[in-house]
Amino acid sequence: MSKTPLTPSELTELIAGLNRLARNLWWTWNQESQEIFHELSPRGWQNLYHNAVAVLREVSDYELRVHLQDPDFSERVRQVLEAFDAYLKDRDTWGQATVPELLTNPVAYFTAEFGFHETLPIAAGGLGMLAGDHAKSASDLGLGFVGVSLFYREGYFQQAISQDNWQIDYYTLLNPKNLPIEPVLDASGEPVVCTVDMGLSQVKFKAWRVNVGRCPAYLLDTNLPENEQHYRDLTLRVYGGDSTTRIMQEILLGIGGVRLLRRLGIQPSVFHLNEGHAAFLTLELIRERLAAGKSFADALAITRQQCIFTTHTPVEAGHDRFSSSLVDYALKSYSSQLKLSLEQIMALGRVDPKDSDELFCMTVLALKVARAANGVSELHGQVSRRMWHCLWPDRPVEQVPIGHITNGVHLLGWMKGPVRRFWRRKLTHHSVPPSAPAGVGKETDFWSSKERRWESAINDPVFWQKMADPDFISDEEIWALRYKLRRELIEFARRRLLIQGRSLSQGDFIAFDQLLHCDALTIGFARRFATYKRAPLIFQQFENILKLVNDRQRPIQFIFAGKAHPRDDDGKRYIQHVIHLSRYSELKGHLVFIENYDVHVARTMVSGCDVWLNNPRRPLEASGTSGQKAGCHGCLNLSILDGWWREGYDGTNGFAIGDDSHPDSIEEQDRRDSQDLYQTLTEKVIPLFFERDANGIPRRWIQMIRRAMVTLVPQFNTWRMVQEYTRKYYVPK
Repeated sequence: MSKTPLTPSELTELIAGLNRLARNLWWTWNQESQEIFHELSPRGWQNLYHNAVAVLREVSDYELRVHLQDPDFSERVRQVLEAFDAYLKDRDTWGQATVPELLTNPVAYFTAEFGFHETLPIAAGGLGMLAGDHAKSASDLGLGFVGVSLFYREGYFQQAISQDNWQIDYYTLLNPKNLPIEPVLDASGEPVVCTVDMGLSQVKFKAWRVNVGRCPAYLLDTNLPENEQHYRDLTLRVYGGDSTTRIMQEILLGIGGVRLLRRLGIQPSVFHLNEGHAAFLTLELIRERLAAGKSFADALAITRQQCIFTTHTPVEAGHDRFSSSLVDYALKSYSSQLKLSLEQIMALGRVDPKDSDELFCMTVLALKVARAANGVSELHGQVSRRMWHCLWPDRPVEQVPIGHITNGVHLLGWMKGPVRRFWRRKLTHHSVPPSAPAGVGKETDFWSSKERRWESAINDPVFWQKMADPDFISDEEIWALRYKLRRELIEFARRRLLIQGRSLSQGDFIAFDQLLHCDALTIGFARRFATYKRAPLIFQQFENILKLVNDRQRPIQFIFAGKAHPRDDDGKRYIQHVIHLSRYSELKGHLVFIENYDVHVARTMVSGCDVWLNNPRRPLEASGTSGQKAGCHGCLNLSILDGWWREGYDGTNGFAIGDDSHPDSIEEQDRRDSQDLYQTLTEKVIPLFFERDANGIPRRWIQMIRRAMVTLVPQFNTWRMVQEYTRKYYVPK
């Protein structure tokens, strides 16, 4: 029996709903939404970076109306829109129950980059990815939260590889009309424009709003015709330009960000500085207090009570420092409004205020003008306390007021589609008893009375505890999922490598389809190619690795991806070395490098690899989060005991390279870690993976996957992390 066709008004309502949905990043972690946009234009979805807005612009209004006359499709659209609206309107949330005051006076989260999705490439690395995941979980939890960053109209660079295997950086202009962003408008429908003083100029900026579920994030943009070209280009590229560009980007972010929030009537109760780039916001808060008649001491004290600071790097180069002449030039006009002398401003950013030769450090400013500070793992907290002991020389190192909250990831945002469907089926077909997330305590009644949604349950330790039960999920199911994901990764790699190929002949198409093997132990490495991450470390044992990849009984293979900073030639040499090995050594066919690393490549690799390799030079990996995305996919970590893995590893849930220590000598550390990596690989990883029973199932390997799911997934996620920030720092009792 055929269904009644939709009326024109019903069609118009569904189309409006789809356009509204496309401009809210909720669809990036909702599987049914993504399937709808994919169905509208499969090739557009693939080629346009899985961009819902761009897909809708690709499909004509007439075509969309015709498509919606398919009753099954229109019903699915209606169900997705109902779920979307229910999500936005839901007031029965953890945030509402626990910290309702933040809904009126939210957390203002300032960061130089937000990594939301491949659709919006305005992040350079882990700092931005963490910020994006923080915002998504704040939304899921119903927390009062607003993000502030910059809109980089050329984003982060795109990567190509030259004939001599050297990284080529190029940029593409982002078109706001094709992005899930919308202009911030005033009551009359005109763009909201604010100003900030830089040098001797008054620079105007507008803003774009990114809807991250329930939470807004505002991106500041100086590309206005009223500005001089060099000011228009402040928001051209992520971390682009020289020191002058950098300090002015940070003035825009910090001072401009506060002014935008005031203009929009948003009165945050706390300002969260995600790394030192945003530290100038403290000057604007001080200026407001001084303008209200407060003394400098009182203004500083009040500002300190409103600010918290997260430091992300133990690498010296990661802390921005500026000369007094540059600070004087950049803040020339603003300092007269601030009514502070250059010496007073410089003192706020110096360890020793009296040392006229000391540079102004953004991290020092943040640490001095924040009531709380934290590193992003337990070890990083220890390193940070030693690193900044100079600011509190009268205290023992262990009493330096820098704590830690270990980073996490937004689980649903990083899950591959097949994995989302897999876990949803498990949660839908099995009841999950209500329980409070770890540490919620007195809010238990809220969770017990709340109707369980799988989006909430997927973060609950109670669900992941069931992974230990073979009656809930069998070894065969887990192994079948692993094969499906490995096959997807290998076919993805073959497609990408074919596109990367130069001057291909017809025979090359067959050759590329024979690259990599679905039965091989697949080891992945994908991240920024900073030198301290030591991408080629495993190949220091080159002859030994050759023997391993050529073992037909127990084959292994490697998939690498990553970008080096445009000015990091040493990192580019690492890339060149890895690609050279993949093309011209005996590792050809067993090692591949995927160009133009982005969120999509990361998601595909972390799901399809069997082992996630991480070998930073300890203790320089403050936290690292890529390995945290592995557990829910059944991928195991093989890592140095640095950052989060030092806390997560328990001997049963993955593999450690070396022990919980490191020599002071870099040369000795590299030598020892290379040996330990090879030893762990040959004595533990490979034997366990290829140990099969009569049915061909690696029972002990799968037991380790189960342990990783039970012990790691519910702990190292931003659902837990955001709650911890809230209780510990946002609303301290």
